[in-house]
Order: sequence, then structure tokens, then C-alpha cells
Amino acid sequence: MEYLRYPKVVIMTDADVDGSHIATLILTFFFRHMRPLIENGYVYIATPPLYLCKRGKNEEYCWTDQQRQAFIDRFADGNENQVHTQRYKGLGEMNAEQLWDTTMNPENRTLRQVSIENAAEADHVFSMLMGEDVAPRREFIEENATYANIDA
Repeated sequence: MEYLRYPKVVIMTDADVDGSHIATLILTFFFRHMRPLIENGYVYIATPPLYLCKRGKNEEYCWTDQQRQAFIDRFADGNENQVHTQRYKGLGEMNAEQLWDTTMNPENRTLRQVSIENAAEADHVFSMLMGEDVAPRREFIEENATYANIDA
């Protein structure tokens, strides 16, 4: 790996479910075709926020629904109508400064290092859900349909 120009390969996708699917596809590619990058700890996933919550002078980025609710509880006594919430459906909805501050700036960003176990699981799930064998896909869907988090 001495020929690498940079010590990190960062996968940056939207914070929603579609972004997770795209990250899984990219991880599968690295796992199958550039495995040493993962094995040597060079692959990371950036974590952009899902929300920007504002009330008066208080403003916070929130990465989860729980963080958003905590902001509402803390600054609006649980009243969601008193908080302006901007949901980021994609990275393109952020201006350059917001994207830098939350996701790209090394001083503030959160990167999750990909392990071989993460990538192997992504490869397995991708193969099962997108492969030619229908039976495992059907079984997976039947077993997990009640847990679906539909992002509509």
C-alpha cells in the first residue's frame, strides 16, 4: 500500500436510506476489487447530518431522530411546532459552508472506519438482495419487512 497517495478513501453519501444503499454498493465494490484498502484501514464513511434544528439563537445539526427530539425537548419543551427543522434529503441541499462544517472539516467531521467485517456483511447483503437467486431474497424480505424504515 506504499503507492497510495492519500491515507484515506472517504465514502460520502446522503444521510438517508438511499445514501446507505449507495454506500453499501460502494463498499461491495471495494470489498470485491480493492480489498487491501479495507484490510489496511484506509476506507472510511463520512456521516453528514440528517437535520438542522433552529429555535431562536439556538441551532444544532442532528444526525439522528433521537438527537432531533432531544433538541426539541431541550429548547422547546417538547413542542415540535416551535422548532424549525430542515431535513437534508441529500448533500446537495447543504451549502458549501454547511457541508464543510459538518462532514468534511477534519476538526468537526465524524468518519467511521470500515472494517473487513463491515465490508463482508455489505457484500453478503448486496449479493443476496441483488443476485440472481430469488429464494434468499424473498426469505429476507419476508423476515424483515416489519422492520423496514421507509424514508418517503
